[in-house]
Amino acid sequence: MEKIKVAVIGTGSISNEHIGAYLKNPDVELYAFCDINPVQLQKMAEKYGVKRTFTDVHEMLKLKEIDAVSVCTWNSAHAPCAIAALNAGKHVLCEKPMATSAEEARAMKEAAEKNGKLLMIGFVRRYGNDCRVLKDFIASDYFGDFYYAKATYLRRNGNPGGWFGDKSRSAGGPLIDLGVHVIDLTRYLMGNPKPVSVYGATFQKLLNRPNIKSQKDYTSVSSSEKDICDVEDLASAMIRYDNGAVLSIEASFSLNIKKDEGKIELFGTKGGAKLDPELEMYTEINDYLADVSLDYPTALSFDGLFANEINHYISCIKDGVSCKSPAEDGIAIMEILDAVYESSRTGHEVILENK
Repeated sequence: MEKIKVAVIGTGSISNEHIGAYLKNPDVELYAFCDINPVQLQKMAEKYGVKRTFTDVHEMLKLKEIDAVSVCTWNSAHAPCAIAALNAGKHVLCEKPMATSAEEARAMKEAAEKNGKLLMIGFVRRYGNDCRVLKDFIASDYFGDFYYAKATYLRRNGNPGGWFGDKSRSAGGPLIDLGVHVIDLTRYLMGNPKPVSVYGATFQKLLNRPNIKSQKDYTSVSSSEKDICDVEDLASAMIRYDNGAVLSIEASFSLNIKKDEGKIELFGTKGGAKLDPELEMYTEINDYLADVSLDYPTALSFDGLFANEINHYISCIKDGVSCKSPAEDGIAIMEILDAVYESSRTGHEVILENK
C-alpha cells in the first residue's frame, strides 16, 4: 500500500506534536501545510521541509492525492475546516475541543457519515500510559463500579494569550481548553456514560493577570500586544450521568494557588485511583485498607501520547481499526461544555436531552 498522504491545517504550537508523530510513522508522507498566517506557515514549512503550502484551505483540499488531514486550528475553525475536508473526501483528525458547540459537532459527524470518511477527535489523554494501565484494571473489574470522580486542571498564571483568550475564536477559556481533557478522560475511564444534567459556574476575576510582571507560564504563537481577554479564568461544574455517577470538575487559567495542578480521582465500589500524575490505587485486602503501587512507569504518562494517537489514526485509515475517540464522544463532551456555560449564565441546572 502506498503511504498515506497527510496535510496539516493550522501550523501553531499543537501542530508540532502531530507533525513530529507523522514523521515517525513509516506509513505516512507529510504532504502539505495550510495556515492563514503566511509567516507562521513559511516558518513551519522550512522547519519540516514541506514544499506544498497554502493559506486557503479550500485550495489545498483540491489536491485529490491528499488522503487525510489534521485540523490544528483555533477552535472556531475546527468545524468549517473539518467539514470542508470531509466533503473533499479526506479523513479527519480534529484537535479537541471538537467544535465550539454541540450543534457544530453534530454537523461534523453528519459530514463524515455522508462522505464515508473517518472523523476522529484528538482526545490525546486516552492514549497515555496511565490510561492504558487503568483500562487493564477496569477490564478485570478491579475497581467495581465507579460512582464518583473528581478532576482538576488548574493553572496559576496560564492564559496563553492570542486566540486562547479571545472568545470569538476559542469559544471559552480553561473549561473548553483544559477541562475538556480531564472531563473526557474521566468519562472514558468510567465507560462513557451519557451526561443527563449539569450545574456549573464560571468566573472572570483575574482574567489573564495583566498586572503580573513575571513571564507567563504558557504563550501562544498568536499572542501579541493587541491581545484581548474576554473568557472565563475559572470554571467549576458538577456533571451527572445516566448511570447515577457524578463528576466534579475545576479548570483555571488564573487562580491564586501555590502551583499548577492536574489530576483525576476515581472512586469505585471495590477500589479507587488517582492520577497526579503518578498512578495510585486504594482498595481493601483481606479486610485491611491498602494502598497499591505498581512497578510500572506510569509517571511517564505523557511520553508518546501524540505518537500513540497519530499511529492509531493511521491504523484506523489503513487497517480499519475501530476508532478509540470517535465523533460521537466529541459530541457528548460538547454537550457537557455547552451545558456548563449555559448553567453559569442562568444560575440553574441544565437538563440534557438525549439527541
